[in-house]
Amino acid sequence: MSINLADYEAKTREAVKAFWGNREAARLKQIEGGKADQGERAGVTAGKNMDGFLALATDLVHANGLEHAEICIERKVLTLPGYFRPTKLWDMLVMNGGRLVAAIEFKSQVGPSFGNNFNNRTEEAIGTALDFWTAYREGAFGDNPRPFAGWLMLVEDCDACRSPVGENSTHFPVFEEFDGASYAERYNILCRKMAQEQLYTAASVLLSPREAIDTGEYVELSELTGLATFVTTFAGQIAAEAARE
Repeated sequence: MSINLADYEAKTREAVKAFWGNREAARLKQIEGGKADQGERAGVTAGKNMDGFLALATDLVHANGLEHAEICIERKVLTLPGYFRPTKLWDMLVMNGGRLVAAIEFKSQVGPSFGNNFNNRTEEAIGTALDFWTAYREGAFGDNPRPFAGWLMLVEDCDACRSPVGENSTHFPVFEEFDGASYAERYNILCRKMAQEQLYTAASVLLSPREAIDTGEYVELSELTGLATFVTTFAGQIAAEAARE
């Protein structure tokens, strides 16, 4: 079974340029209107920053045999039942013939306040995965093959993200890999462990500087958490669903 990667590298660069461009456009619009938010919030209120990545995922669905799949990206059709809570709103769902094929979260973080945001993202990602797979086990999505669950994070590549961070655990030592790890490394560890523990079918983190608004530059931190692994795993899931038809 061959898969089509839909020229994902070029499209990712376009998605990164759109991410930074949309943030800047939202910030300037608020300034012009005299209602600018404080700090980095001014760049996120438009809600369109990760649309380029949704477009890439959509292209992968179409390129791998599910041209007529229902690709859900509007808020009113993004809800799935949960197990520990009634519902969960995802960023993208792929449905085919009433079957859930994929559920994906697209997240981002821009500095300088990485500490609390990293912890919040971590707790959210782990809780979402546990809720999702328990609901699947209990038949919430029907008696269907295991869907793809994806988590993709774009993080600003900057000094605050790359600098070593200390930890102080009062009673017991932290795991060695966290000792002095930067927030970039912590996101890489998070994605690696979520993939290894099968909390997500694929979990990826990309770093990109603000200057990438012109170039679409991004970097990956490891093969397991890189975009190639995410894209090939997702495309394979789509192709498998198409083959079942």
